[in-house]
Amino acid sequence: MHPHIQVLLKCIELEEKEQVKRYSLDQQHTLRSLKAEGLALHPIIVTRKSFGYADFPEIGFRLSFPPEANMFKDGAVIECFITGEEPVKGVLISLDGKSGEFRLFAPDYPDWIEDDGVGIKLSPDTRTTSIMKKSLSQLENNKPLFDLFERMHKTKEWFPPSATLSSISFLNRNLNESQQRVVIAVSSNPEVTLLHGPPGTGKTTTLIEAITQLTKSGEKVLVTAPSNAAVDNIARGLLRQGIKLLRVGNTSKVDETIFSHTPEGRLANSKQQKEIKQLKIRAEEYRKMALKYKRSFGKAEREQRNLLFQEVKNIRTEIKKLQAYNEEKLFAEAEVIAGTPIGLYDAGINNLGFSTLVMDEAGQCIEPLAWCVFPLASRIVLAGDHWQLPPTVLSQDAARLGFNRSILEVAIDVIPGFLLDTQYRMRQSIAGFSSDYFYNGLLQTASHLNDTGVHICFIDTAGSGYQEVRGNDGTSLQNEGELQIARHLIEAETLETTLTAYISPYAGQVAAAKEVLPTGMRISTIDSFQGQEMQNIIVSLVRSNDDGDIGFLKDYRRMNVAITRAKEKLYVIGDSATIGADPFYGAFLAYIEKHGSYRSVWEFEL
Repeated sequence: MHPHIQVLLKCIELEEKEQVKRYSLDQQHTLRSLKAEGLALHPIIVTRKSFGYADFPEIGFRLSFPPEANMFKDGAVIECFITGEEPVKGVLISLDGKSGEFRLFAPDYPDWIEDDGVGIKLSPDTRTTSIMKKSLSQLENNKPLFDLFERMHKTKEWFPPSATLSSISFLNRNLNESQQRVVIAVSSNPEVTLLHGPPGTGKTTTLIEAITQLTKSGEKVLVTAPSNAAVDNIARGLLRQGIKLLRVGNTSKVDETIFSHTPEGRLANSKQQKEIKQLKIRAEEYRKMALKYKRSFGKAEREQRNLLFQEVKNIRTEIKKLQAYNEEKLFAEAEVIAGTPIGLYDAGINNLGFSTLVMDEAGQCIEPLAWCVFPLASRIVLAGDHWQLPPTVLSQDAARLGFNRSILEVAIDVIPGFLLDTQYRMRQSIAGFSSDYFYNGLLQTASHLNDTGVHICFIDTAGSGYQEVRGNDGTSLQNEGELQIARHLIEAETLETTLTAYISPYAGQVAAAKEVLPTGMRISTIDSFQGQEMQNIIVSLVRSNDDGDIGFLKDYRRMNVAITRAKEKLYVIGDSATIGADPFYGAFLAYIEKHGSYRSVWEFEL
């Protein structure tokens, strides 16, 4: 077996072990510590119960507190639990503010679902890891794909296949030259195309044009991304172009425009759906009969209850078969099928012969997950920005072996990428530092965003005594002084709260900010805010100590995300005495002195 496949398999094992260790609710990991680390939401208040597309129980809930829940991404594997009962596995459908939804993999709701003290916590995603292991283990059997793997990992020399440049009549006449170059490359390149899209450069717009061009020439295209939100974002754009799109996977929470293009939405009023409805009614009758047997019962009653639930399971299998039969026709009709990598893998479409697979957010996709879907198409487009945050990996040992290197990072080491070179989001001075430091000065700003005043400001807390402290939970840092400055800024600069976001690298600071900053403001960790933008951004760096210790501010990609979210005004609060010795932050402070406003905390009447 190829040595790097062995390394990746080892990384998957290490990550699995770390997930089991981290997510366990035991003497080492109390419910309090899981909540403090953002791995459990407790208590939840159940607001709705229903049975979903494949007849699994689905539960709507709300929280009485604002969570900092960037680990609770849609599609995350969860367990629903209450003290003293067996937990039930499921999947998070969505979490938006204080409201969310999850699906349970069980014949029915647990008896205790509406009792006091119910919560959900993250659980090891053994299914995804088993799919990744299987895909990697079979990779050497697929000669063309294994050849690509060897070349990506430099165990074979890279000879890019010659591309036949096609002449294109662009549908979107507003594309700039760098965007047009990408569209031509996607249409012409027979193997792999890399689209490097820094913040605000119109990556989604470019991908939509490229995919539309491919479908116009009669190709069948797959679209994927590691998050459901990113898949839906592209799906909406393609539907506006009139593309025949089918959205597969976790589609319970998609909006109305996309729902009608999911298998469930497409089959909503069909004869087959009526059959499925009848089967669901039968399943409900068996469930009611089973629930007559309460928690305390004897052996005969238990056997009877198990038989009834087995019947529910059999009906559910029948529903799935009926759905799969109907979906085959939908797959054949679609020009584009969109879903997360696991959503596409589960769709069973490997015999349909897709020409192109387009992966957005490839900078957030761990490498093994990409090899699960690469066999589905003959050529690949990877789009993203490897200078923004990498994939989340829990195991430090796996990270040291390179497991947090995204598929885009791996590929761009070997394959020249196409850089989108003009940003349309932020003022020139806001974009300038990132352009210089991360993008070799190649990132230009559209002319209408030239500076019209001071758009970037650093507020220096050095010497103020505003030092970092551990939060009450003991796991994350806070800085009360920086919160006071943020409050003062909002008032003094008359910042509209609905147009202003407060972001910080530390969940503890975010939790504290939610208690004191105005309601209506978006308050988030930097990691959760990736991919978003706001008129005004306040970044609170938190770190202030006598040792010059900056912790994970050392991951400069996190800072690149933080300073490229603001469209009009960027305020950064920090302690120059703590961060200034670091070359990156030293350069950033020098940039602000030259291009913005450098202010001391002593200017503020706090």
